[in-house]
Amino acid sequence: MKKILKIIVGVMVSSLIIILLFIGYLTVNEYKPKKTENLTVTNGKEELMKHHDISLLTLNIGYGGLSSSEDFFMDGGETVQPKSSEFIKQNLTGIINMLKEHSSDIYLLQEVDINSKRSYYINQKSILSTSLHVPSVFAYNFNVPYVPFPLPPIGKVESGIATMTNLNMNEAKRIALPNPFPWPIRLANLKRALLETRFPIKDSKKELVVFNLHLDAYDDGQGKIEQSKLLKKILETEYNKGNYVIAGGDFNQVFDGSNPFPNTGQNGWKPGSISSTDIPNHFSFSYDDTHPSVRVLNHAFTGNYESSQVYVIDGFIVSDNIKVKRTNSFDYNFKYTDHHPVQTIIQLQE
Repeated sequence: MKKILKIIVGVMVSSLIIILLFIGYLTVNEYKPKKTENLTVTNGKEELMKHHDISLLTLNIGYGGLSSSEDFFMDGGETVQPKSSEFIKQNLTGIINMLKEHSSDIYLLQEVDINSKRSYYINQKSILSTSLHVPSVFAYNFNVPYVPFPLPPIGKVESGIATMTNLNMNEAKRIALPNPFPWPIRLANLKRALLETRFPIKDSKKELVVFNLHLDAYDDGQGKIEQSKLLKKILETEYNKGNYVIAGGDFNQVFDGSNPFPNTGQNGWKPGSISSTDIPNHFSFSYDDTHPSVRVLNHAFTGNYESSQVYVIDGFIVSDNIKVKRTNSFDYNFKYTDHHPVQTIIQLQE
């Protein structure tokens, strides 16, 4: 009996030591970004001009692993790791074709992996940039040497948001967003950011300032609220400088007033909500609720919106010195990713 007890205690102590050593490893190697970090700007070949159409497209590519056949453990499904690198490459090819079909001056992409186990260490930023023939700027949203959950573990993740454009750029920055996760949970979690890009305008002292974003999804709700507050402050500051300002991406929040697609009553992930009071004066939302922009990954997509939980969470916030000519969501039945591309066409006004 004493031998059995010693074995049990030994196993428990050994397990505790391993856990503490692993937490120590993650602590030492924790990604600790500054509040603001300068990024390398792209030398585009094109110049912005007032009264000319400018197109922006936002798409969460789901690291090439969240096509219509997939579910995801964080949404109520089971899948952690996509089945093969070939599967990832096929989805990336489909995503590239989607983007080419809706060619844009500025692409705002989210969940772009550059060196992650879940996407077989494929540098997706490089593939997308090369295939679209446009330079890119990248900011980390997720940078962890080893994510230990669930089973099998997610493992190494290097992922983030990428802005791709042929437009000439003045400046690019990573702006850290509030992190809702305490230690030690934050060690293996996302650390989200805004990717700010600034574009000169011909014959003008003003700039077009574009923010690429992917707000929190799996927090208790407070994270998205705090991140939205900071976004509001930043947008207001840029507008008060006299600049043209637009923010686009995956808000992980339903736009107040958008089409509420039927609630199937299924268990799974649910987005927050964002309203006009959450953005500054002189700004408005621009989205298309003809089609949903995201599906919940609690099961594979059946091709029928009535049997899947879907929402509109992808779109833009636009300052009132910008004319929105149209905003369209393009329905691909979530064939290559769990989001649909959303494109807006704008003009800069006097």
